Amino acid sequence: MKNHVRDLRAANFNVKYWYNTTADPQFSALHDLSTFKHLNNNRKNQRNKLGKLLQSPSATDDPNASYKLIHGQIITSGLQSDTFLANTLISGYSKCNKLDYARAVFDEMPKRNISTWSSMISAYTQHEYNEEAWMMFLMFQRETKESLNEYVLASVIRTAARLGSVIRGSQLHTLVVKTGLYQDVYVGTSVVDLYSKIGKVEDARLVFDGLSVKTAVSWTTMIAGYARVGKGEVSLQLVSQMKESNLVPDRYVLASALSACSVIGFFKEGKQIHGFVLRRGASMDISVGNALVDFYVKCGKVRSGRKIFDHMLIKNVISWTTMISGYMQNSFDDEAINLFIEMTRNGWKPDGFTCTSILTSCASLIALEPGRQTHAYTIKMNLYKDEFVNNGLIDMYSKCNSLADARKIFNGIPNCHVIGYNAMIEGYSRHGNLYEALDLFYEMRLRNINPSLLTFVSLLGASASLLTLELSKQIHGFMIKFNVLLDMFAGSALIDVYSKCSSILDARLVFDEMSEKDIVVWNAMLFGYAQISENEIALKLYQELQISFQKPNEHTFVALITAASKLASLQIGHQFHSQLLKTGLNFDSFVTNALLDMYSKCGSKKDAQNLFDSTVYKDIVCWNSMILTHAQHGDAKKSLKLFEKMLNEGIQPNYVTFVAVLSACDHMGLVRYGFNLFESMANYGIKPGLEHYACMVSLLGRAGKLYEAKDFIEKLPILPAGIIWRSLLSACRIAGNLEIGKYAAEMAILSDQKDSGSYILLSNIYASKGMWGEVKKVRERMECNGVVKEAGCSWIEINNEVHIFIAKDGFHRHADSIYKVINNLIDHVRTLVYAADPCMT
Repeated sequence: MKNHVRDLRAANFNVKYWYNTTADPQFSALHDLSTFKHLNNNRKNQRNKLGKLLQSPSATDDPNASYKLIHGQIITSGLQSDTFLANTLISGYSKCNKLDYARAVFDEMPKRNISTWSSMISAYTQHEYNEEAWMMFLMFQRETKESLNEYVLASVIRTAARLGSVIRGSQLHTLVVKTGLYQDVYVGTSVVDLYSKIGKVEDARLVFDGLSVKTAVSWTTMIAGYARVGKGEVSLQLVSQMKESNLVPDRYVLASALSACSVIGFFKEGKQIHGFVLRRGASMDISVGNALVDFYVKCGKVRSGRKIFDHMLIKNVISWTTMISGYMQNSFDDEAINLFIEMTRNGWKPDGFTCTSILTSCASLIALEPGRQTHAYTIKMNLYKDEFVNNGLIDMYSKCNSLADARKIFNGIPNCHVIGYNAMIEGYSRHGNLYEALDLFYEMRLRNINPSLLTFVSLLGASASLLTLELSKQIHGFMIKFNVLLDMFAGSALIDVYSKCSSILDARLVFDEMSEKDIVVWNAMLFGYAQISENEIALKLYQELQISFQKPNEHTFVALITAASKLASLQIGHQFHSQLLKTGLNFDSFVTNALLDMYSKCGSKKDAQNLFDSTVYKDIVCWNSMILTHAQHGDAKKSLKLFEKMLNEGIQPNYVTFVAVLSACDHMGLVRYGFNLFESMANYGIKPGLEHYACMVSLLGRAGKLYEAKDFIEKLPILPAGIIWRSLLSACRIAGNLEIGKYAAEMAILSDQKDSGSYILLSNIYASKGMWGEVKKVRERMECNGVVKEAGCSWIEINNEVHIFIAKDGFHRHADSIYKVINNLIDHVRTLVYAADPCMT
């Protein structure tokens, strides 16, 4: 304080020059030495003159210099102890953001009144020094017996709201009631704002309803409070009530109402507010314009939002950021980047939020170069310390396949929080770098950073891609250890990873433990059962879904249709198709393709053709399914005709298309046509794969060209896999060529020693030649290598129940009766055979 006073005394020597240059006559009069003598003789008059000088236009126009000079004159005049002048100085220093000077004046005051405390608390509150404001309020309660007034209470309540303290808020509300100021509209509105910001909107409503007088600010506070917690309907009801109370909604009310409409998707009501704005002529207000842009883009009407943006005569950074963010949220990523460039060219300086939105768009487009340019801008504008910007950079670089750059950003964050770790772990997980992700997870534990739900979801995603059951269980264990509750997102992720790891029991345990399940969770469980062919259980689970409150979607039916196709149950498939027609989900391309696959596997080519013909939009998967259906059912001519029709309609074939048409050529023995198609794949930018090579070998083999097939395999540009040799081996079995068959079998077994198909095909060739000794050797070799032949399976549907049979099993509940009937049939056949051919006896 002594240094401050010394500075002010020194500044007073400059008063003469400053007074001469000012246009205010009060300053000229004060500078005149005879006037000073007169003021010294009359302290009261001098006090009034200095007070007017502090409040004069010249002082308030240039407060930073004026208050120091006037303060120096107050000290030299010996009036530094005057409470009125000190209070005015505190208020003045607060206006020019000199809170240390204001506090110095406050500390030196020998006597303080309620205005002093109110000015100091208000100064701290206005400049968001919330803890200091709270401590000043506690000091006021301890050191003075002054009664609280509405200004002190309103300021400290606003401080408590910013601190988000429920306890402090409740204490202040009690104090308001005690002082009898609860009906003061200024204090009451502050209490409403306090409860709204700490999440107690119903308590805020009680206080609001109890106010006998409500201003536009009171209504705005309550409307914004409901909008903030997602209760947009109530916000709009309050807007209507406000109009009925003869209060005209101001720009803050309109902005809050538009925010409420965007939260709940009330597009019609939002347009009505827009019309009201145009009628009132308030469209030029920048806050309302920003709110309108935000409303339209959040409702998915991006073009309408852009029209509002373009017609705004005055824009600020929020205007540009809102439009850029709207483009990003609606996946108009190119437009977002272009608008960002336009913003910078027009001289605007994007903030951290704008840069984060652009980084998200760059990540979506995998646009590394614009992402790097945005990164350079953040460094230039000193935004590199912004946590959201850093997380956006990590996400952008990882999605642009530049994990090294992402890790550099991560390593450059001095005190990384859980959000930064999550961004880096998610980046590693997306690229399948599970062990790097786990290293970061263990680093979090060493630094005592508690993982969040997103941490575990990212780790589970990587674990599912690598199919590591043990690791998935460890992650699940950590979730339990850190009390991370299984929400529906994490639950579906766990079910998915357990299903992919063939641990369906663990998946079902997670499913059953979840108290709340959305349709995504149900779908994850249904797909889990369908993946491991537990088709009957999937259908039973669907019955449980039907009595729940969840509504099946297109993904639900894809899982169920997959289960029906694996059961080859045409009746169940028809039932699901009927349900799809009723729900209107039959237009989804995934559903259509699943139905085509189901009808094909159930042997109903007619139903598949009818569905294909009635489908308006046919994607390449749909065409492939139908081409393959005709080929599998022996109608290769229709397959090839459909292929030609697809090309004529401008549909570009893909990898699977050529597998289907080559398979059709194989069935028809069209060797030359098949090779022409095979060679034409390069014209469509398709590189042949194992399936294509296997089709060509089978095509040559079925045509009896076994040596050409062998030569074709040996000239392949890739190492032949077992499936290719088995194609040749299968052709040798049909042709009865033992020499090439033995060679193909040895090569197939060498490629995959555990595949039973190669052994069985070779065994069948020997058996066809009557070489039973060789058959025995093949069987012994299978046993020696631990190869087990997969048992054949048959099923039949009777009275809506599917009965499954495996050769020589006895698991069916009516097995004894079934085998008795089979034995009777065998005896009956033998009797008929012996009767027809006596030599068989």
